[in-house]
Amino acid sequence: MSHSHPGSAPTAGLDGWERAPFTAAGITHEVLRKGSGPGVVLLPELPGITPEVLGLAQHLVDAGFAVAVPSLFGTPGRRATAGAMLTVTPKVCVAKEFRALATDAERPVAAYVRALARDLAGRTEGPGVGVVGMCFTGGFALAAAVEKSVLAPVLSQPSVPLPLGSARRGDPGVSERELAEVRRRAREDGLCLLGLRFSRDGLSPAERFTGLRRAFGDAFEVIELDSGPGNPAGLPASAHEVLTVQVREQEDHPAQQARARVVAFLRERLG
Repeated sequence: MSHSHPGSAPTAGLDGWERAPFTAAGITHEVLRKGSGPGVVLLPELPGITPEVLGLAQHLVDAGFAVAVPSLFGTPGRRATAGAMLTVTPKVCVAKEFRALATDAERPVAAYVRALARDLAGRTEGPGVGVVGMCFTGGFALAAAVEKSVLAPVLSQPSVPLPLGSARRGDPGVSERELAEVRRRAREDGLCLLGLRFSRDGLSPAERFTGLRRAFGDAFEVIELDSGPGNPAGLPASAHEVLTVQVREQEDHPAQQARARVVAFLRERLG
């Protein structure tokens, strides 16, 4: 069950989630599973599977999806405190699994996510699965779309490679080989992608989406939320977490509407 209060993001706890290790590509992580219906792999944002990430996960379960959340870093259920960020961020930034600063890179975690998507597709109903990546994991959803069972990749505020310098800001977060394969799927198989970011988000630079628009054309749907001065929703210029921290349970709130579009996109592609 998720919890929400006016003025704060929806949150949820760990109750009811099945937890078990999953190993692939020489990597093992605990995976939380819950729900029934078409499958969705939800990749956490830094510093891990926070109460807000669990709130989104529960929202997807309530919307009729079987959700798998791999604990790629951090401690499940721990709040996103400054201490948690300071503990987790330096580790993931230097981990070979993520290659956080590399351009034109195939990341070991991408093979793991693709294997998890295949596993979930074999366990669930429907033609395939969705993969939702956010923040540090946003681009991993694009890399996952190399796997043919991934039919609904969602890239929310993708921040890897970390945007230090123009080359990294424009890098799509995958290798040229991976990008070419996903482009082939979009061209030949009708694959569509959904991307989300705040307009003033320096961690998920506009150049990255510009390049992806160029690569995919109309197959890449973009939702860019206004976080500039005087924006109607009063969003801060620092707004980053489109689907979690910035969501408010108000019908006219732009982040709530973005989350609703993600659910609709998943239903369209997986139904």
